[in-house]
Amino acid sequence: MKLLLTSGGVTNPSIQSALVRLLGKPIGDSDALCIPTAVYGHPMCTPASAWRFIAGRNSSPMCDLGWKSLGLLELTALPTIGAERWMPWVRQADVLLVDGGDATYLYHWMRESGLADLLPSLPDMVWVGVSAGSMVMTPRIGAEFVEWPSAPDDSTLGVVDFSIFPHLDAFPENTLADAERWAADLGVPAYAIDEQTAITVVDGSVEVVSEGRWTKFG
Repeated sequence: MKLLLTSGGVTNPSIQSALVRLLGKPIGDSDALCIPTAVYGHPMCTPASAWRFIAGRNSSPMCDLGWKSLGLLELTALPTIGAERWMPWVRQADVLLVDGGDATYLYHWMRESGLADLLPSLPDMVWVGVSAGSMVMTPRIGAEFVEWPSAPDDSTLGVVDFSIFPHLDAFPENTLADAERWAADLGVPAYAIDEQTAITVVDGSVEVVSEGRWTKFG
């Protein structure tokens, strides 16, 4: 897949231009599916959080960018309806828009639903993550970001070989000093990114796209 890993969504022209490059066509010609699943694993999120993401009423521009079509893919429902029904929906989409919340909960349902197994067969698919929707692609998120009580540890998919500290400077506990302490315990390279920064990954090539602040560790 082609990855656009963000902290706060498509928040500036540079990130939007990167998205269009990954799609290979205008946003208005692209079919999107949005995945709100991660919100249900985080204690600070509510059903209203999921609605705001889907409706484009939150602070993370994603679903409101002017897609040709937009659908909702709820991963917790997929095991009950059969792969023969939902896999065509995913294969026909150009982009998956994945909201934040708890990355370990999202990881769990990506595996339980079968989406994690399907993704390697979708080389032209674009994955756009916000916060946990980006962190789930990393090998570890750090214990500090695990909020789901049933998570066995902080492991996630490991599609990329680096970890992500999102929301740099957005909260009192998300300072650069906090990110440095977090990174020291991971054992893998890591990036701290703010709301104006994204990371693209295409065929193993990593590029930071930023109109804000970011730091690489390790």
